[in-house]
Amino acid sequence: MILVTGGTGLVGAHLLLHLTENEDSVRAIYRNAKSIEKTKSLFTSNQKSALFKKIEWIQGDVTEIPSLENAFVGIKYVYHCAGFISFDPKDEHLLRKINIEGTANIVNFCIVNNVKKLCHVSSVAALGDLADHETIVTEETEWNPEKHHSDYAISKYGAEMEIWRGQQEGLNTIIINPSIILGPGFNNQGSGLLFTKVSKGIPFYTKGITGYIAVDDVVKTAIQLLNSDICNQRYILNTANYSYQEIINMMCDALKVKKPTKAIQPWLLEIAWRLDGVLSFFSIKKRTLTKDIAKAACRKTLFSNQKIKADLQIRFLEIPQYITRLATFKN
Repeated sequence: MILVTGGTGLVGAHLLLHLTENEDSVRAIYRNAKSIEKTKSLFTSNQKSALFKKIEWIQGDVTEIPSLENAFVGIKYVYHCAGFISFDPKDEHLLRKINIEGTANIVNFCIVNNVKKLCHVSSVAALGDLADHETIVTEETEWNPEKHHSDYAISKYGAEMEIWRGQQEGLNTIIINPSIILGPGFNNQGSGLLFTKVSKGIPFYTKGITGYIAVDDVVKTAIQLLNSDICNQRYILNTANYSYQEIINMMCDALKVKKPTKAIQPWLLEIAWRLDGVLSFFSIKKRTLTKDIAKAACRKTLFSNQKIKADLQIRFLEIPQYITRLATFKN
């Protein structure tokens, strides 16, 4: 049987859809009944309600060891998709607890229960820092502890250290590092939130560059890697690198809304994130723009995909066409 943590998130939900389509026996962890609704809605929108009923749901939490005891009974393979994403400094403790401590718990249970293989869904945030002579981030790019990293990046890097620790103790592992994941069904978070904002009209764009990939490609690649003989490797999953302006324009074209015409300058973002912090401090509004988010919006980072393409001979979905498909998705 296969265990999926984070089955109520974007990657986990789509992974469950693909696994049940393949007629795999699947168990998924959930924290509360309400959290399952998004996953159920995804199956319904894809006319796969019958497959949803085949999932064995078990209540648990990766940070609560007693709740994981029953979850691992009879499990041979694990996809660890659970994680917490936040760039709010107030969430530092929660990031470390869920992403690092939670991953350590999953690794320990995998070892104790003789799990055959663990696939850990990480992030490009956990990758290394480019040296002066480097232009593109690869799996071999070294992490520089002297450079600034967001609390989220540190927590994902720490989670990977737990995976490597498990490997040293005899656990077969795979780490995937997706870039920004595009996918339907979760319009209130991540790239889905950007899609929602674009639909309402965005007056500005930033000049940053980063990588993008379709959620379908993330889960299909994860499944292929877990079913392969490949072990103890790390793979960047990235279709292509685009500027934020290019991505927003694609979304605008797909949604048939007006494109932004002005680039927001870094100095203005510096003012904006500070103001956002003040308003949040006085509980006037929830924190939406932090220093790390502002800097990431202006950062130009290119990610390689050569290793995964060489090892699996894989072709990813084209981002412009995929964004057009997302615009027609009804959740």
